[in-house]
Amino acid sequence: MTQHPAIQPGRTAVITGGASGIGLAAAKRFAGVGMNVVIADANAEALDVARAELGNAPVEAVHVDVSKADDLAALRETALSAFGEIAVLMNNAGVGGGGGAFENPEGWRRVLETNLYGVINGVQAFAPAMIAAGKPAAIVNTGSKQGITTPPGDTAYNVSKAGIKALTEGLQHSLRNTPGCQVTAHLLVPGFTFTGMTRRRVTEKPPGAWTPEQVVEFMLERMGAGDFYIVCPDNEVTREIDNARMTWAMQDITKGRPPLSRWHPDYQAAFADFLATETGDG
Repeated sequence: MTQHPAIQPGRTAVITGGASGIGLAAAKRFAGVGMNVVIADANAEALDVARAELGNAPVEAVHVDVSKADDLAALRETALSAFGEIAVLMNNAGVGGGGGAFENPEGWRRVLETNLYGVINGVQAFAPAMIAAGKPAAIVNTGSKQGITTPPGDTAYNVSKAGIKALTEGLQHSLRNTPGCQVTAHLLVPGFTFTGMTRRRVTEKPPGAWTPEQVVEFMLERMGAGDFYIVCPDNEVTREIDNARMTWAMQDITKGRPPLSRWHPDYQAAFADFLATETGDG
């Protein structure tokens, strides 16, 4: 597997939401190739456990509230002080439980401040220094399929992840138009993954879910191939199904259908036919 040039022994990865799930799996994988690792998380107890799991690897564990720009600036300085440079930034911290369009304003604030502003704060704190270093580097922002197809349910979460998609697209455009810049941006879009959020609903990994380790391996493979959109399948949903769902969602606009028509009773049969045709099952 071809690695992204930023992923090299002796270089440094900074991961928010790094004490569990995809973040911890990434930390272990980066440490396994000889990188220095800085894991940041709001859960101090989980940080201690994660630090122990990383064994003798060169690791800094930092208690951080990603919704606070000053915390992200301090995290940058900790990483630079400990290891001298930053090759990979994973803005991965996230929460759910926001709410619908006209409910739970406090939940909305919590989700947007963590999920969206956490990524904004990370990009603004780290990107200028990573660009100025003049070395190959990568910024990975964790989005969600819910930020693309925006299904009914947790609208606040959808908004936060849709914002991350737009932010990361704009970031990559800016990076590729910055003279001499060797930093790339990537939007990680996990599929159904058994993480801490999933464990609130079920105690054992569902057969359809991927593990965080599978997501990280797929992420590294696609980063090495130069992909910006890293849309992960899982044990139930193929890339062909994802492509059809995303195409249908965009065509709500271009074909003048009601929003979220995939879940509208008047369009259920049409969507089923479309999905079968697009995936070769029709």
